[in-house]
Parts: sequence; C-alpha cells; structure tokens
Amino acid sequence: MKKVFSKHGYRMKGILYGIGTGPGDPELLTLKAVRLLKESDVIAIAVTDSTLEEPFLEGREQGLDVDKDCDSYRQGCVAYCIAVQSVPEIADKTILHLPTVMTKDKKKLQEGYEKAAKAVEDLLEQGKQVSFITLGDPTIYSTYLYVHALIKEAGFDTQIISGIPSFCAAAARMNQGLVERSEQLHIIPGSYGVEEALTMKGTKVFMKVASKMPMVKEYIRKHHNDVVMVENCGMDGEQVYTSCEDIPENASYYSLLIVKEDK
Repeated sequence: MKKVFSKHGYRMKGILYGIGTGPGDPELLTLKAVRLLKESDVIAIAVTDSTLEEPFLEGREQGLDVDKDCDSYRQGCVAYCIAVQSVPEIADKTILHLPTVMTKDKKKLQEGYEKAAKAVEDLLEQGKQVSFITLGDPTIYSTYLYVHALIKEAGFDTQIISGIPSFCAAAARMNQGLVERSEQLHIIPGSYGVEEALTMKGTKVFMKVASKMPMVKEYIRKHHNDVVMVENCGMDGEQVYTSCEDIPENASYYSLLIVKEDK
C-alpha cells in the first residue's frame, strides 16, 4: 500500500501489478509472480463475453447466475487456469471480471479499456492490491498494457511482473535456440503484416498465426525455410511439428511458428 500526496492531502492507495503467467506450464510462473498473487487482495481477469458490458466483482448484483457464470469466466481465462494450479489460494480471492471486446474497432476497444481502468482505480482508491493476470508476458501484445497506461496516467502505482514469453518457451520445448551471433529476431502477430514479415532476414516468430496458415506454408515451401510449430505450448493438447508438411492448416488459436532461413 502506498501513501500518495494529492491536493486533498495524504491518502492510502493500492498498487496494480500486471503479472505474466507464462505460456501455459504452471511451473513457469516466476517466484515473484507467485508471491504477489498470494499477497493480492483482488485478482483481475479478462473476460471474453459479448453479452457482458460492464466490469464486476464477484458477488455484486449483475443479473447473473453468479456461481455458474463466474466459474465459467474463470475457466475461460487461460491465465487464471495457469495461475491457479501454482497458486491455489487465488481461487478464494475476490475476482474482478473485466470484459474484453474482440474487435479492431479502436473506439470500442478504448471504451472497454477505460471501463476496466475505472473498475481497477476504484479498488486502488480503497487501498487494495490488485493483480491483473495475463498470458505470457504483459509487455508483449497484451490487453493489460492499455489498461496499465490509463491507470498509470491517473497517478496510481503500477508495476509489471515479467512472464516467460511463448516464443522463448516454444524454442526451449523444441530444444533449440532462436538466434545466434548477428541474426535478427522478428516477432510478428498473426493478424498483422504476415506477408511482408515473411521476407525479413533472420528468425521470424509468428504468434497466433492459424488464420494465415495456408499462405505461410506456401511461402515456406517455396523458399525452403526451416520451420517448427508448437501448438498450445505447455497446455493440455500440446502438439509439436518439425516440418512444413506436418503442420495442419486448421491449427488452433495458440499456434506459434518459428521460421528460419535455410542454412
């Protein structure tokens, strides 16, 4: 808890932690993440539900079947399912459910971020320690970052706790390195700029690239690139592929490709 001076005088405020849970294996949570999750008053999780428009704390009247819906939201949050295996204590903590909109509409996205930030700020004003858990590392293509920026701008204490990135875990799973000597490393989100990225020199990591798989495979065949893919790294249903021909064109959402130039 932090004492902050404002025009209204001194007041006690809580701290927001953005905690990366790693890619899937609960044993990959850092010791710091485990400690802070145990110490936190509230665990914030992202909820993907088009019918849920407002953030809420469990137990608050929202016209929901609280036990059924909240359990569904918890189980639908991959980061929560990872964290609770290593820190079972969070199952008994207050959960802040933050709706996330799956859209590229910047206005709708911003509205969602602002609602989430306001819900967190209300808890911080009460001196609560809030941990917003997110898959992988919070600094890499994370919804958390947008909420973090708003809360930081509002003058609250925010801290990011690194998690092991999925591409590092996938390379380790394949028992190989990502880059050597002067090689470049490119991290590409699967829904943006895939065509251009394929022509870059060095090692290319394509995250969540399932929707572009046929096109990516065709390029790899044509240019004789080396490729491995890990599907659901560290999670149930993990699959590894070591050749282009073995990679399914209907791969799951959490599919990560490592593409290297043929040496």
